[in-house]
Amino acid sequence: MTGNNDHPKSGPRLLVLVLAAIVWSMASPALADIYMYIDSMGVLHFTNTPTSSDYKLYIKERPKPRPPPHTTKKFDPFIREASDKHGIEFYLLKALIKVESDFNPTAVSRSGALGLMQIMPDNVEAFNIKDPFDPWQNIMGGAGYLRQLLQRFDGKLPLALAAYNAGPTVVEQFRRVPPFKETEEYVKKVMTYYNAYKNS
Repeated sequence: MTGNNDHPKSGPRLLVLVLAAIVWSMASPALADIYMYIDSMGVLHFTNTPTSSDYKLYIKERPKPRPPPHTTKKFDPFIREASDKHGIEFYLLKALIKVESDFNPTAVSRSGALGLMQIMPDNVEAFNIKDPFDPWQNIMGGAGYLRQLLQRFDGKLPLALAAYNAGPTVVEQFRRVPPFKETEEYVKKVMTYYNAYKNS
């Protein structure tokens, strides 16, 4: 007695449950459009890989917008102080820190570089840094070093950035950004974040 009366009501409920299960099961970084097909028995079929023209597009998954540049402001006061002291643009320092350590003050690289601006242990004392994991000291020391590199390479930012990554002697030998993939990518990343921060 209840079968026929409840059937029209159970259909929409079943559809919602099925769709929810499909969307959940397909949740992944990849895009997945969902297609639907109703067979001769009235049964709904869903798939993200249609096998015949009977399937019709049901849900068009849109690509998620790219996340904005890192918006952390935790170290902005230190970055701004270093910017004012050493005459280096705030957004440039912030971009350098983003690429070097992703704003991790306790970062240690495979080569032993330390802190936010990845100061090499040999340079810690030269940069007047007592604790390389202290954000203020690290930023002030790294900014001072970048200032030296900019002066050394006549204000040519790509060369100064390459020197920060590969060392000034190597850059002087090539008289351009060294043809090392890591260094070339490094310069591109810093410049990309630099422009993004300036225009955000």
